[in-house]
Amino acid sequence: MVSPPSQRLWVGMLVVMLMVGELPGALQKCIHDEVLAQAGVVRAADGPHDEPRLRRASPLSGKIAPPTLASPQPIRIRTWIARESNKLSEAERERLEAAVEEAVRMVSSLLSVERAPGPLLLHRDVNKYCKFLWRNSSSANYNRCGRANSNYRSETCLDVTIPDDHLAGCDIYPEADSPHRTELHPDGAGVSDTDFLLYLHVQATDKCRAEPNVLAYAVHCQMDSHGRPVAGVVVICRDRLSGAAYSHQATVQTVIHELFHVLGFSKDLFHTWRDCSSSSQVGAVCSPRGKVTHSDGSGQMRIYTPSVISELKRHLASTDPELGGPLENLDVPSGRVSSHWESRVLQSSIMAAVLGDWTTVRIDPVTLNALQDTGWYTVDLSRAQSLVWGDGEGAMFGSVSTCQDKSSSFFCTGSRFGCHYLHLHKGECQTDQYLEGCRVYKPLKNGSECWKEENGRQSAEESGEIFGFDSRCFFSNLTRQNWSQILLSNSSVEGRCYRHRCTGLNRYQIQVSGSEWVNCPAGGTIQIKGNQGSVHCPDRRLCVYPDVTPPSDDLNTFPASVTRLPAELTAASALGITAAVCLLAAAVESVRKCCSCRIRIHSAPEHHTEL
Repeated sequence: MVSPPSQRLWVGMLVVMLMVGELPGALQKCIHDEVLAQAGVVRAADGPHDEPRLRRASPLSGKIAPPTLASPQPIRIRTWIARESNKLSEAERERLEAAVEEAVRMVSSLLSVERAPGPLLLHRDVNKYCKFLWRNSSSANYNRCGRANSNYRSETCLDVTIPDDHLAGCDIYPEADSPHRTELHPDGAGVSDTDFLLYLHVQATDKCRAEPNVLAYAVHCQMDSHGRPVAGVVVICRDRLSGAAYSHQATVQTVIHELFHVLGFSKDLFHTWRDCSSSSQVGAVCSPRGKVTHSDGSGQMRIYTPSVISELKRHLASTDPELGGPLENLDVPSGRVSSHWESRVLQSSIMAAVLGDWTTVRIDPVTLNALQDTGWYTVDLSRAQSLVWGDGEGAMFGSVSTCQDKSSSFFCTGSRFGCHYLHLHKGECQTDQYLEGCRVYKPLKNGSECWKEENGRQSAEESGEIFGFDSRCFFSNLTRQNWSQILLSNSSVEGRCYRHRCTGLNRYQIQVSGSEWVNCPAGGTIQIKGNQGSVHCPDRRLCVYPDVTPPSDDLNTFPASVTRLPAELTAASALGITAAVCLLAAAVESVRKCCSCRIRIHSAPEHHTEL
């Protein structure tokens, strides 16, 4: 069927996990839109109108499988290492397996589909294998292939050769009205237990060499009769996989980002999204949504679908009727659309055009609602990570005209040092091309993590800083009183790391070196005994989002998203929930160590006959 057991690569998988995510240091750029034009997409309806083998077949009869009435099940994503990538070293292969396995597991926990019975059998492109079709509508073989293309050898997608075993066969009808046919290629066995087939290609491609900040790129290449993508290719730049600066978490998030593209969040697929609001079956008896992207009054292209609009209104606390999902406008011609969210409005989203430090990127509810609106998936929205960026800021948040307004705590001005908006890192006020002049505090390249105890070795004694798992960044100009006269000229406000602990919703205490725990009123400032200067206490940042935490060395998976604490929560119950989350994390880690359920990453055979 696929590859024999001796050629399979097995990767361990958790049955239960805590889920949420984020990404590393330098910005990881996505070039999905640039490579879309290079990949021809084959869909079930592209073939002859009455050719059954161009569709998913029953494993026994080869006839079209009847629709299933079963409830949606987690999407089964089968990964296949392209034969073009067979020269991977053992270290590269181990890194690839671990990152892809984790990304696939997470996406499968989020998306469910109506599963069709039988193996997945991909289509052949009639425009490649056929020299001409019978076009006389009165002929018996109307729309069937009359002559084979002698140059046809194989099916490819983004330079990946699709194995014949994954493909439906094709026939040639030499005469317009004769039932006589010649089998050009037989049906392959297909791929069992699969809803989406992901081909992995690890190569130092020209695009990888031209774009040093590109870790991977991807396209979809096959769709079923309902328009749902059923196969795609992710190209992973080999130098990024083998380099000394390799980051597992960055690679996991990049693969998730690319998977979301090939599963539906792509400008070439927006117009194929389906409306299933009147149907109990996702992706089946649904109507086309038609065009879902439109320009608002300011020229910003947006996605206008019900779930996206509803989530944006909830997130920004706005009733603006034009509040669709804003799409990136950098380097996009007027009236055209991007396959990424606008960075100024949805900074840190998993579907922004660039991904920063892995601890700051979020698998956000706006993106998951967009995938829900494709009509192909049932999405577990409860697993979305808290999108802190812009929460409650209103419809105008993130516009170029308002981002320099000092009243917003998300943007900054100048080039000073401060705190990243999640307060896990120290940061520097910077901009980039996607922010279009707006500035935000970005994590420093070295030693910015307040939650890393080892970073404390570089801190000065007079600052009172404490680094550790429960430390966060605060705007402060504190200095020890016995240092204050010496350091008056250096007492400007900047990001400092101090310990914190929650006492309720948006309520917490802090501790600086040598001090007791002190209440820090959200939105206010405090002074610390024995220190000169003050500390600003951020409002609606700390002790509000339980899933915004430092990564744990003991749990190498994304932690589970947790619903924001209700406003009436007492201090005691808030501490109780925090304890429960810690216990849940410990329990899941125990399960992770004990479970042996697995998924497969298949590798193409080393000695594969050329097609």
